[in-house]
Amino acid sequence: MLKARVMTALVLLGIFLSVLWLAPLIWLGILLALVITLASWEWWRLLFPSNERRAISYAGICLLNLAVWVMYADMNAVVVLLCMTVAFWVLIVPLIMKQSLEFDLTKWKWPLAISGLLILPACWFALMHLRAISMTLFLSVLILVWTADIGAYFVGKSFGKNKLAIRLSPGKSIEGAIGGGVLVLIVALLGSFVVDDMKLFQLNFFDFLNQSIGWLGMIAVTIICVLMSIQGDLFESQLKRIAGVKDSSNLLPGHGGFLDRIDALLPVLPLAGLIVILITQ
Repeated sequence: MLKARVMTALVLLGIFLSVLWLAPLIWLGILLALVITLASWEWWRLLFPSNERRAISYAGICLLNLAVWVMYADMNAVVVLLCMTVAFWVLIVPLIMKQSLEFDLTKWKWPLAISGLLILPACWFALMHLRAISMTLFLSVLILVWTADIGAYFVGKSFGKNKLAIRLSPGKSIEGAIGGGVLVLIVALLGSFVVDDMKLFQLNFFDFLNQSIGWLGMIAVTIICVLMSIQGDLFESQLKRIAGVKDSSNLLPGHGGFLDRIDALLPVLPLAGLIVILITQ
């Protein structure tokens, strides 16, 4: 299992870095669109586990929807898309998560299916906009989420005693969440002060926030992003437990599915993209 997990991670990382650094920007867009399409296929399977045959059709509709937005939407329309996505995560998801495993998914299947056609393409637009501005800006938002996840795992494994949401994700602890958040704040401070003084990796997300809204604003936004990354992870765990599955799919040996890998990114990317767009406009 560990061998498969490591091999899959190395292959994915190799493909991602090759496209990111060596290929034209359009290939990054195609790669991200592929990930979004596969994640939408998994999204449908979580919502309709007894009707998986239509998952391919749903994934095709999601890809078509993304293509239509790319071809016809202007920046104002993209801002609206990002705002609706952020509103979904801030207003709707907490109400769903509050019900834990008693959440009646049968009444929400189609609203969540329709929501998926917005929140998944929104991540594509956020990532592509960040990359168009700066490679460092693009990577630093990803690093924020990955750092929170890695920090939470190791701190939780070493010191975790109090469960964060035992019914949704028994392995996550309050200590781990705090540890991941502290680690992200350390990275944020390094990125916005030390790195800036060294004139290296400028215009990362933390430096961008520090220059735009000050260091207190930077810390506040960073904490909000960490909390939303945890929310994304727990929300997918909730859907999986209600659907009665361990992973969103078995497309990635040792890792589950694409949705399992990007769940923490789903709420963070639209928020980060929206913040950057509103500040730079």
